[in-house]
Amino acid sequence: MESEADLSAREIERAEFAFSIYQSGGEATIDAYLIGDVLRALNLNPTLALIEKMGGTKKKGEKKITVEEFLPIYAQVKKEKDQGCYEDFLECLKLYDKNENGLMLLAELNHNLLALGEKLNDDEVAEVFKDCMDPEDDDGQIPYAPFLRKMCDGWGAKKEGEA
Repeated sequence: MESEADLSAREIERAEFAFSIYQSGGEATIDAYLIGDVLRALNLNPTLALIEKMGGTKKKGEKKITVEEFLPIYAQVKKEKDQGCYEDFLECLKLYDKNENGLMLLAELNHNLLALGEKLNDDEVAEVFKDCMDPEDDDGQIPYAPFLRKMCDGWGAKKEGEA
């Protein structure tokens, strides 16, 4: 695992701040279940498998970590290449753009979010659509690039602000 030395003073400060947002009850620790949330608050996009590999838990209350334990995790995940970015996701959605006009069926996007990769549940999809989706047209089509931009830019920041 990487060390805290691989982080700049500014990155350490940001990580400590993000970590502190997720602390509860004056404790100096966070639940390991929240590691992914803290990493996402730091503009990273780790997979669930990577979070688990780094010590994240699937259930609350199994383990606590300190900020000193979190910093090497942050340094390691920052170096990971398997996170995906806007352009990667845009290329995937273009596969569903049958007319190559920037539109795809809302039903297809809904199905993909529920069935592929790191699946979302119905409530999560409904929340994402409510927060990020433009209205569908009469043919059931949505412009996917603005949706994806909101997902990559604004939705994570919105969720972060609610913590």
